[in-house]
Amino acid sequence: MVNVERVSGRRAFKEFVLYPYRKYASDPTWVAPLRVSQFELLDPKKNPFFEHARATLYLAREGGKVVGRIALLDDDLHNETHPEDDLAFFGFFEAENEAVAAALFAAVEAEARSLGRRALRGPVNPTMNDGAGFQLDAFDELPYVMMPQSPAKYLAWATAAGYAKVKDLYAFHLVNEGRVPERVKRLVDRARERYRPVIRTADMKRIHQEVKVLQRIHHAAWEKNWGNVPFTNSEIEHLANDLKMIVDPEMALFLEYKGEPVAVCIAVPDLNQVLARFDGRLITGILPLLRRKRIVNRARLMILGVLPEHRNRGFDLVLIDEVVRRSKAVGIEEGECGWTLEDNHAINRAIEAVGGKRYKTYRLVQKEL
Repeated sequence: MVNVERVSGRRAFKEFVLYPYRKYASDPTWVAPLRVSQFELLDPKKNPFFEHARATLYLAREGGKVVGRIALLDDDLHNETHPEDDLAFFGFFEAENEAVAAALFAAVEAEARSLGRRALRGPVNPTMNDGAGFQLDAFDELPYVMMPQSPAKYLAWATAAGYAKVKDLYAFHLVNEGRVPERVKRLVDRARERYRPVIRTADMKRIHQEVKVLQRIHHAAWEKNWGNVPFTNSEIEHLANDLKMIVDPEMALFLEYKGEPVAVCIAVPDLNQVLARFDGRLITGILPLLRRKRIVNRARLMILGVLPEHRNRGFDLVLIDEVVRRSKAVGIEEGECGWTLEDNHAINRAIEAVGGKRYKTYRLVQKEL
C-alpha cells in the first residue's frame, strides 16, 4: 500500500532531495545535478524564491521504502503577476509506478484546494527558470545544463490523473559552424551598418551591477510572455552568484544602442558534460577549472531578449551571430537554444534561421480543481 506523507525533519528532507540519485543510479542518460545545489534550491534560507512562495514536500513510501516524491508550490508573486490564474504548482515529481503517481497527485491537489486555488500546474522545479515541463522526446540525449529530464511515462501518468496540456516549451539543437548562414549574415550586416550597435561582454568584476542591467531588460522584454514572473532584487543577486561560477564572459553579451543597453544574450557552457562523470558530488569550485581544460564543448543559449521598442531591428540576430563566433573561438562545437515558448514565433524563427533544429519538447500540464 502506498502511503504519502509530508516531509518533516532533516532526515526526510534529505530523503526527498536524494531520491532521484538512487532512482536513476543506473540510467546512462540521467545527469546528476550538483547535490549541494539541489539542497539549496529547496532551502528557504538560501533560495530567495521562498521570500514570496512556500513549498510543501511529500514522500511516497511503500513498505517503508521511498517510491516517489512531489512538491506543492504556492507562489504569491506569480498570482499577483497573473491574477487570472489563481493557481498553485507542483514540481520535483518522481514516481516508481502509476499508482504512486496518482497518490502523489491526489496529495498536492488536496492541499491546493485547501489553499483556495482553482487549478494546479506543473511541473516546475520550483520556477519556470529552474526547469519546467515533462519531457516528450529525445530521451536518449544527455540533457543540457539547467534543463529538466524525465521519462516518457510521467506525462502519461499525469494525463491519466486528469492533467491536460497548457503549454509546450521547445529546445533547439545547433551545430556550431562558427558563422551564421549567409542569408542571415546579410541581415546582420545590414543591422550593424544601419544602427551601429555596440556589443560588449559582461564585466565579471561588476557582475552584481551587470545583473541589474539584465533585470531591467528581462522585466521589459519578458513582461508579456506567458507565465513570466519578474525577478525580485534578491533573486537577481542570487543569479549573479550562480553566473559567477558558470558563465564565460565571451558568451555573456550586452548590445548597446546609442549608449544604452537594449538587448542581452547569455550562453553558458554545458557543465552537464562534467557533472555526468561525478554523480552530483563535484566540488563547485572545480567547475571553472574543468571548463578551461576544454572538457566542455557544448553550450546552452539560455537568455536572449530585446527591449520591445528596439525589436524588428535585427538585434537578436546580431547577438546570435556574435555568440556563435565567440563560442566557437573558445571550443564550443554544438549547443542548445532553449527553452522557448511554442508560440513565441519571432524567437523560434530567429533560432531556425541560424540553423537551429527543434529536437526537444517539454510540456506543462494543468488540472482544474
